[in-house]
Amino acid sequence: MTDTPARLLNLLSLLQTPREWPGSELAQRLDVSARTIRRDIDRLRDLGYPVEASKGAVGGYRLVAGAAMPPLLLDDEEAVAIAVGLRAGAGHAIEGVEEASVRALAKLEQVLPSRLRHRVSTLQAATVPLLVRGDAASVAPRTLTVIAAAITGTERVRFDYRAGDGARTKRQVEPYRLVSTARRWYLVAYDLAREDWRTFRVDRVGDPYATGARFTPRELPTGDAAEFLTRSMWGAQPQWEVDVSFAAPAEFVAGRLPPSLGVPEPTGPGSCRLRATVGDSLEWLALRLALVDCEFTVHAPARLVEHIRAVGGRLTRAAGGGGDSADAGTDGTDGA
Repeated sequence: MTDTPARLLNLLSLLQTPREWPGSELAQRLDVSARTIRRDIDRLRDLGYPVEASKGAVGGYRLVAGAAMPPLLLDDEEAVAIAVGLRAGAGHAIEGVEEASVRALAKLEQVLPSRLRHRVSTLQAATVPLLVRGDAASVAPRTLTVIAAAITGTERVRFDYRAGDGARTKRQVEPYRLVSTARRWYLVAYDLAREDWRTFRVDRVGDPYATGARFTPRELPTGDAAEFLTRSMWGAQPQWEVDVSFAAPAEFVAGRLPPSLGVPEPTGPGSCRLRATVGDSLEWLALRLALVDCEFTVHAPARLVEHIRAVGGRLTRAAGGGGDSADAGTDGTDGA
């Protein structure tokens, strides 16, 4: 690569990944000599990028936080705003948030000065998000960035894991990919103790840290992390053939159901029907159907009908046993 500006941008992009790069590896990736890499590192330092070099038989380089923001074309306020936004998006499995946001957050936090990191943490701690969807799991942004950095740097990770039944185990894995769904984050990784591929819900991962031990990435059985996660989830959960009629237009119902349940088909100007195979719990299905906010009839499965009938009975009894809740102002709002 003979174009110096383009080479510097490629070098900077590599260094913004939170890991140490041996000079020989950088030279090989950019197809230049080790001497050229040293000159380019000096150029980046002259531009204000704090590149740290390690000593030893095989020297390495790492981009570190400096006394001031390096010239990323962002001022302090913009950097804080972006970091807070990325943390909010990464911390909740919001539909549409991709793994790229986690990688971006890892890169940004790698170079944020301590004073700006403190501002980001303070602002986030003082903010309480309103979770419109009650079925999404909250994930600590640090957990995501640690795992994302380990994936990029091919480092083994240790963490505590809480299974669905509450059992806690210590895991050491070779992380492969993070996968974001509309409801939560998952990690696809090779479990060293079990000598097999596993998927982990990231909201159940505790105290992750990169061990520093590098590994050669293994070939995933399916070749695609999203496909592997889908097969894993379908194999671990019971499948339900859902058949529900709604007394509302298909567009109205589709806008109030998660995409994972499929798309209802119109059966008339003010009605539609949903037929789908899903792997979610009956409790979750019942709640999602109730939140559509229209009349509906469950035709199948029979166990879902029984569950909704039982839940409906409890809600009816609860409403009948309460006092007068029609007084104004009891919701705690201020005229909104």
